[in-house]
Formats: sequence, structure tokens, C-alpha cells
Amino acid sequence: MPSVVKINVLTVPEEQRAELEKRFAARAGAVEGSDGFEWFELLRPVEGTDTYLVYTRWRSEEDFEKWRSNMGASHGSGGGGGAQKPAASGATLWSFEVVQSAGPKEG
Repeated sequence: MPSVVKINVLTVPEEQRAELEKRFAARAGAVEGSDGFEWFELLRPVEGTDTYLVYTRWRSEEDFEKWRSNMGASHGSGGGGGAQKPAASGATLWSFEVVQSAGPKEG
């Protein structure tokens, strides 16, 4: 069974970028211990867009859905107490299956 990739596409106004990154930093480690979790990356736009990409890779769709139902409910809290204004003005979730993968050669 191939791994699955979930990419959360976040529209983040320039004035909210630092806040978004701070909130993700505060959550460091929150997903890494989840069953089936394989990888996470927060990708900051370099030029020409206000779109951040949140990349996660999972062993299976079931593992992702299990994490989402258990931990996903607290995802928007930013790790602090009380409600916070969202840092992103829009979000879309893209889903993919890993068909091919490569890493650096060990030698």
C-alpha cells in the first residue's frame, strides 16, 4: 500500500506570516508521535504568492483520518489557551498517493 500525502494549502496575508509560523513552531512535536505519520514540512512562499503549503506524509489514509479525528480538532488552537483569530484567510486540502519516491544515494 503506497503512502499518502496531504498538502494543506493556506492563503496567508503577509502581515500574518510570522504569526502562522509561530503557531506551527508552538505545535512542534504534536504530530510526530502519531501512528502512521511519516513526514512534515511547512513551506513558506518565496515570491509571487501568499500561499503556504503544509506537507504531511502518512502510511495510509486511515492513519491520517485517525490523527485528524483525534488531534485535528485542536489543530487551530495554535497551542495556546482560548480562541485565536485564524492566521490563514483560506485553506484547501490536497490528497495524493505516493507513486514514486527517491532520496539521496548513500555511499
